[in-house]
Amino acid sequence: MKSGYEILNDPFLNKGTAFTKEEREKYGLLGLLPAQFQTIETQAKQVYKQFQAKDKLIEKRHFLMEIFNTNRTLFYYLFNEHVVEFMPIVYDPVIAESIENYSELFVNPQNAAFLSINEPENMEETLKNAANGREIQLIVVTDAEGILGIGDWGTNGVDISVGKLMVYTAAAGINPKSVLPVVLDVGTNRESLLNDPLYLGNRHNRIRGDKYYDFVDKFVQTVEKLFPKLYLHWEDFGRSNAANILNKYKEKIATFNDDIQGTGIITLAGILGGLKITGEKLTDQKYMCFGAGTAGAGITRRIFDEMVQEGLSEEEAYKKIRDLSMQKRISMFKLSEIIILTGGLE
Repeated sequence: MKSGYEILNDPFLNKGTAFTKEEREKYGLLGLLPAQFQTIETQAKQVYKQFQAKDKLIEKRHFLMEIFNTNRTLFYYLFNEHVVEFMPIVYDPVIAESIENYSELFVNPQNAAFLSINEPENMEETLKNAANGREIQLIVVTDAEGILGIGDWGTNGVDISVGKLMVYTAAAGINPKSVLPVVLDVGTNRESLLNDPLYLGNRHNRIRGDKYYDFVDKFVQTVEKLFPKLYLHWEDFGRSNAANILNKYKEKIATFNDDIQGTGIITLAGILGGLKITGEKLTDQKYMCFGAGTAGAGITRRIFDEMVQEGLSEEEAYKKIRDLSMQKRISMFKLSEIIILTGGLE
C-alpha cells in the first residue's frame, strides 16, 4: 500500500489538504501537509478564484492542467461544477494552442503512453508502464496526422488524447483511473516540427504503407491482450488511414472512430432534430458537404445510410448529396471504403 509522498505524488490518490486527520495518520501523511483540513468544496472555491484571475484562455488551461497533473479528484470536481465554462478551455478550441506548443511547454506526460514506430519491441512494456497496474478499459489513441482543424502535429498531438479522455470523464462519468491516452509516433510531415530543436517526437517524415499498418496492428493486438475489457477510440487519424483502420477492426473488437462515426452521428442528430421541428422528411432534403476530409466523409456516409434506411435506393440517396470540394456533374469515388458524392448545386 502506498503511503506518504507516494500518495501525494500520485494524481489518482492525492487529495491535498482534503485528507482528514484520520487519513493522514493512516497513510503516513502527518506533517506532510499544512495543519488546516479543507473540504473539497473549499478547495474548489479557492482554485476557481485563482482560475478567474488568469487573463488569457491558454493561461486558464495551463492552470487547470496543473490541478489535473497533481489532483484528479479536485480537477474533476471542479470540472463538474463548471462544465460549460471549462469544456472549450480543456478541449476544443483552446487545446489547439496547447498542442502547437506542447514540446516547448512540456512538464508532465499526464499518464500517457508514447509509442514509437522505431521501437515496436518496447510497445508492451511501454503500455504496462503507462497503465502502472491500473485496469484500463478505455484508450483514446491518435497518430496526430489530422488534429482538429490544424493538421499534422506529430507527438504533440498526444494532448488530444488526454483532452478527449477528460471529456469522457466530465460528460459520461468514466473513471479516470480506467483510461489511458496513447500517441502513435510515426513521424511528422510538418517541417516546422522537424526543424525545431525542442520537438519531442520522432524527427522524420511519416511512415506510410505496410510498416505503418503493421505497427497499428501490433498496437491493437497488444492492448487487446493487456486490457481484455478495452474499448478503443481512434482520434484524429489522417484521411488516408482513418477509415482503413476502422474498417479492419470494427467487426473484431469494441472500437470507435470519433471523426468518422461520432461526427456523423452528431450531425445526423442535429438534422433529425431540425426536421422534427419543421415536420419535413430526411429523404426530401438535399445535402451539401463542403470538403471530403475524414469528418466530411463520415457525415456524408451517415446521412446516406439513414436515407437508405428510410426507403431510398442507393442511387436516389446519391442524388441527394453534393460536395462543394468538386464542382459540376455528380460523380462517386471511394475514399477508403467511404463513399463521397461530388457535384454542383444546379
